[in-house]
Amino acid sequence: MSATTCLDAPPPRRSLMPDAVLIVITMIWGATFLTVQTALQWAGPYGFVALRFGAGALVALVLARRTLAGLTRAELRAGIVVGSVLFFSYSLQTLGLAHISSSKSAFLTALYVPLVPLFSWLLFRHRPVLAAWLGVGVAFIGLLLLSDPRGLNFHFGIGEWLTLAGAAAIALEICLVGRYAGRCEPRRVTVVQLAVVALLATIAMTVSGEPLPQATPGLLGCVVALGFSTAAIQMAMNWAQKTVPATRATIIFAMEPVWAGLVGWLAGESLTLLAISGAVLIVASVLVSQLGAKNPAPA
Repeated sequence: MSATTCLDAPPPRRSLMPDAVLIVITMIWGATFLTVQTALQWAGPYGFVALRFGAGALVALVLARRTLAGLTRAELRAGIVVGSVLFFSYSLQTLGLAHISSSKSAFLTALYVPLVPLFSWLLFRHRPVLAAWLGVGVAFIGLLLLSDPRGLNFHFGIGEWLTLAGAAAIALEICLVGRYAGRCEPRRVTVVQLAVVALLATIAMTVSGEPLPQATPGLLGCVVALGFSTAAIQMAMNWAQKTVPATRATIIFAMEPVWAGLVGWLAGESLTLLAISGAVLIVASVLVSQLGAKNPAPA
């Protein structure tokens, strides 16, 4: 093969497999909401998070057993940092829900979508490409429509501020996963992340005086199912975000309420025209963001 042929050969296309993996785990993520709602009749929020992530940590431990001996100090640090932020995102959103409606919580939580490219730019100097910004804008509008903001009272109190802080924590977690993913072995760092969340949730349950979860077969089934899904989701995120920029990953994650709504619809819940319009926009945002997929610059 001549040197000219080598120089003229087009660059290899970026694999879409990581994007596809993120779409699949987002589907799984959305499908878990009914399971979570079911489990909360037998456990408080902190107790359930401790059980869910503890089970997930055990699953990840089994999957990482052959590589765990190679756990590095950098992976341990990354796992502790990401796990702590992940715990605060769950906790702040849960605490906010004690003061505001679920519809307002969904509306305010959607702010994590535009926060990801902003944090990525300000904290890590990763400037998103134009297609990523367009995708973020379309996804954000879709999420707002999906949460149906009509009739919401926008007076800001403790619940609103807690929920906004939770949205910021979600955005920071996605940015941090993208930051550390290329430097860590996905299975090992997942074990640390999930164990940290379980530990912090256990401490929070004790400090808050929350009752212990009820030992029922129903709760056990939910914990086992969500333990497997939680381990798979976090491990897949750590692997896929080695190559998928944080902003495009966020746009894919924005599809989670779409899948949750679809599962709810299949279970008998109704969907409004506004919600359907929002879902269509969110799906469209993923396609829009792919216009910049050939650009390897992180976003």
